Amino acid sequence: MSEELLFEVGTEELPAGEVERAVEQLRTLVLSGLDSVRLGHGEARIFATPRRLAVVVEAVPGRSPDSVRQAMGPSVKAAFAADGTPTKAATKFAEAQGVPLSALRRVQTPKGEYLAAEVTEAGRPASALLPSVLGAAVHGIEFRKRMRWGDVEQSFARPVQWLLALHGQEVVPVVFADVKSGRMTWGHRFLSAGPQPVARPRDYPQLLESAQVIADVGRRRERIRSEAAEAARKGGGRILEREGLLDQVTELVEWPTAVLGSFEERHLELPAEVLIQEMTAHQRYFPVVDGAGKLLPRFVAISNTPVRDPALSLRGYERVLRSRLTDGRFFFDEDRKVPLAARVPALERVVWQGKLGTYAEKVGRIRLLAAALTRAVGRPELLGVVDRAALLAKADLTTGMVGEFPELQGIMGREYALASGEPPAVARAIADHYLPRGASDPVPADDPGALVGLADRLDTLAGLFALGKPPTASADPFGLRRTCLGVIHVVLGRGYRLSLGQALDQALEAVGKKLGLGAAAVADAKGQLLDFFRGRLRALWADRARGDVVEAVLAAGFDDLRSARARLDAFAQLVGAPDFLPLAIAFRRVANIVEKQGRDVSPEAADPRLFQDPAEKALAEAARRASAEVHRALAAEDAPAALAAARALKGPVDAFFDEVLVMTDERPVRENRVRLLREVAQVFAPLADLSRIQVETGGAP
Repeated sequence: MSEELLFEVGTEELPAGEVERAVEQLRTLVLSGLDSVRLGHGEARIFATPRRLAVVVEAVPGRSPDSVRQAMGPSVKAAFAADGTPTKAATKFAEAQGVPLSALRRVQTPKGEYLAAEVTEAGRPASALLPSVLGAAVHGIEFRKRMRWGDVEQSFARPVQWLLALHGQEVVPVVFADVKSGRMTWGHRFLSAGPQPVARPRDYPQLLESAQVIADVGRRRERIRSEAAEAARKGGGRILEREGLLDQVTELVEWPTAVLGSFEERHLELPAEVLIQEMTAHQRYFPVVDGAGKLLPRFVAISNTPVRDPALSLRGYERVLRSRLTDGRFFFDEDRKVPLAARVPALERVVWQGKLGTYAEKVGRIRLLAAALTRAVGRPELLGVVDRAALLAKADLTTGMVGEFPELQGIMGREYALASGEPPAVARAIADHYLPRGASDPVPADDPGALVGLADRLDTLAGLFALGKPPTASADPFGLRRTCLGVIHVVLGRGYRLSLGQALDQALEAVGKKLGLGAAAVADAKGQLLDFFRGRLRALWADRARGDVVEAVLAAGFDDLRSARARLDAFAQLVGAPDFLPLAIAFRRVANIVEKQGRDVSPEAADPRLFQDPAEKALAEAARRASAEVHRALAAEDAPAALAAARALKGPVDAFFDEVLVMTDERPVRENRVRLLREVAQVFAPLADLSRIQVETGGAP
């Protein structure tokens, strides 16, 4: 008989950001564990709060099914004597498998004919299998940081307080650290008294709700959203949506209650970003704005419990925010007493990275690289603005506000630049050069901020790769993956046509001088950086085209990121066309011949005087026309036209292979035909490496 399986891990309050991630792992681990012991199951539901991670699995049977496996024995030659009688090897094998000799059968294997036995293994009761499944699941959850408590050897994100494990009405015995499982759960820390017995898994959600815990993450999130929206409406505004804030708050409470608070209107004189940062990042409050999106002196806090004296609770929320905003106001007023440009010399005392020097040295490199990039994208008229923005880009790091609130760097630079009388374009660029900060951020709206941001990121990448500090599979302490993606997003988002290789050369030249690196070390760092960019592009473009198509396009080059993306999009559309598979097969055949036979063939062009068949001449003429058209189309940034020109070669290629024997015995003719195919392959070379297209699996999906 199948029953529901409930497993809950109760803890001290887990860190925000770990709850939903951990419970998803728990679901995966429990289901994979059930599969590994052949216990069938139905759907799994998850429940999670700051104090619990739980999964309920439907229809888990009371016993695993019987299974039949094939046991391989000795070879037939070793199993039977010359007269056909069984040898000791055969009889011992039969005895070991618990079957009579007559039940053994012969099977053919790559190594010859062997004896085999079909052995039936009886299923096992779920009560014997589930303890190890659940124990392995709780051990297998990964956290960013773990801790130990007491004298136990096991670790978890926070101390484990209880384990609830039920299969139907039966307790599944599980032990983790110093905790043994039972049928008890715990409700809200303050609103529910004592442990709550769970009779069966289906009672779990409602029992927790009666104990003032909304364990369903989705329901709790929607309750927070609706209560916060209603509180903001009462305050004359609406909630300002902020990425991730709702998720964070959802992971902080079990029984959410919205509280509408306010702060002094004079604080609205501070930059809006300061107020928003204080409310969202530090206090997890929801800012309130009017219909035009302007901040109001209101906020909505989410309490984990209703209180007897709401006014007293509200004063606590307001007092904490008032203190933070007063500090911010002090820093803002004090920082503006010193012009932003006057802070630049102080960067000589701020270390960026030990061997790469101070921020003053980094700013010097950024200025040089930003100027080179400005010329490369054809905007020399911006050199003055770009250089001034690059000079001031890091000056706000020496301010009290950014020292207290590092998340505001760039934003405060913009505000202090405006207060110092800097041109608005310079001030915008100071703030925008940090964009995009994350995947959901836009790229800078203007070129100066984009160019300074590119220079900053390229200097960071070049410096740390030159130092031998690239990310590893498990760690990226300097955020270089995000930095690399920032370069890609800015280049593509702003539509820049520039050479990635040249930009890296310029960045590496500057850091190479600082580090005293030789040419070989610089070249090695560049190779690693290009491989790193290739990996980021491969991951970024995985949703734009098939993996083999992405590989084929990247193999043809990605020095011009805009051109590479255009080629990828053109190929992605071609993949669905009926002629894609025949095209890929034909040109892969060309590539294979050139690769295998072209190594010993001199590199000059095919000689028309050695053509013996009209199909050779026709292919040569078609290849030269197609090559010219491909290069013309790529220069005009028309990737579809370039691809169409290359596709036109398929007919002449097919005719060539139908009419011409490439591997003729006449060596000069054979080598000339290989040269001709090399010219054909070079037509596609600027577009994609078709040898990387997977044609064996059927081509287009």
